[in-house]
Amino acid sequence: MPEKSRKSANRPDALPIYMQICELVIRDIAAGRLIDGQKLPPERDFAKAHGTTVRTLRKALLKLEEKGLLERRQGSGNYVKAGGQAQSVYSMFRLELAEGGGGLPTADILSVDHLPKDPAQPKYGTSDHGTRFRRLRYLDDVVIAVEEIWLDADAGQIPRDKVQDSLYLTYKQTLQLWITRAEDRVGIGQVPEWAPPEFALPAGTTTAYIERLSWAQGTQAVEFSRTWYDTSKALYVQRLI
Repeated sequence: MPEKSRKSANRPDALPIYMQICELVIRDIAAGRLIDGQKLPPERDFAKAHGTTVRTLRKALLKLEEKGLLERRQGSGNYVKAGGQAQSVYSMFRLELAEGGGGLPTADILSVDHLPKDPAQPKYGTSDHGTRFRRLRYLDDVVIAVEEIWLDADAGQIPRDKVQDSLYLTYKQTLQLWITRAEDRVGIGQVPEWAPPEFALPAGTTTAYIERLSWAQGTQAVEFSRTWYDTSKALYVQRLI
């Protein structure tokens, strides 16, 4: 496996490093970059490539084994077990690096606000208010997108200091809210005026665009999001299994 950047690994809102490693391996298995029976690098080399300790790496390997995605052979090494349907924090994240490799998704939170919903949005939830998250999105520390996510107010409110890289994980841990399915509509749109300068495309630039409605345990959608992404850096990938 290629060496991954760890520049953002120690941010206070980042996933624990062992979870980051798990997510990278799961994404690579799902994409076919790691195949069934493939041997992973020696643990010391693997840990060094991810900027962590062997102890932390082994915690990640144990989680992968528990998910049925890894076979640990005494005296031989660690081998991929592909084909399983392991739950992933980023199982619904469809953007991957254009240069190849899935990449680890991370995000900078630009703002968290509790506001009336925009009437131009599609219908979701039961309230006329929501929590709006604006984020700058990365894959392996490469800026790829800006996002605006609205969560229906009746689903609950999340304090700014509880927001993590994965909003779906944040929903689970803070609100006991599980996102179970999503519907994406992919097209083109104009980069919003609030996009920060770190996003290479200036405001008003036409680029690839995703609208998503997401459902939790009920029949009513609870979240609406918009993503503008840089097609020179990332691609939208949907795999049929």
